[in-house]
Amino acid sequence: MSDEISKAHSVIAETLAAIHDKIAAAEQAYKAQTGFDRPVTLVAVSKRQPDDRIDAALAAGQRVFGENRVQEAQGRWGPRRDRHADLTLHLIGPLQTNKAGDAVALFDVIEVVDRPKLAKALGDEMSRQNRHLECYIQVNTGKEAQKSGIAPEDADDFIAYCRDEAGLKITGLMCIPPIEEEAAMHFALLQTIAKRNDLSILSMGMSDDFEEAIAFGATAVRIGSAIFGARDS
Repeated sequence: MSDEISKAHSVIAETLAAIHDKIAAAEQAYKAQTGFDRPVTLVAVSKRQPDDRIDAALAAGQRVFGENRVQEAQGRWGPRRDRHADLTLHLIGPLQTNKAGDAVALFDVIEVVDRPKLAKALGDEMSRQNRHLECYIQVNTGKEAQKSGIAPEDADDFIAYCRDEAGLKITGLMCIPPIEEEAAMHFALLQTIAKRNDLSILSMGMSDDFEEAIAFGATAVRIGSAIFGARDS
């Protein structure tokens, strides 16, 4: 390993350790406030990151990663599955129905279930492949036209459809708050919908706001640039 690569590995290892420390502190603060333990999973967002940074995170012990695109993830993680049997891959970007089969084959968690057609396609593929993955409902808490996600007022009926008709294993919710609004009210809204539907997993919070998300009950935080630096264009 060259000195440059060794230094890059060291930087990412130190960054990951610092983020884990912040997560642990936020978990303790949540427990002190509510009396409940809610362990938080760090999902390292590896989309459009160069291979050396991904390998540095793996070398530092990170095993949970999030990807936005099925095709990119196939090229990156297919070979690495052979070397790291304990990997857990989350799909966190929009999914086209014609990619449902590939997504079910590669990923372990689908965080972006957001419409009946996709739910049905995923349910059919999971039955066909006999891979019954955990799925989260993506809620468009800000009702932004450019973002995927079910509208908050439609979430209850959609969750019921996914469970009862599409046959999906719905275990949580995911949201991406609008960047120009206070994230807290969106985290609170997601938490309310989760409680109403008896869902224990909340995937919310990113590099800039993950500690605040944990204060509102997040159980998974999706962090990319704070670990890896700026993405490749």
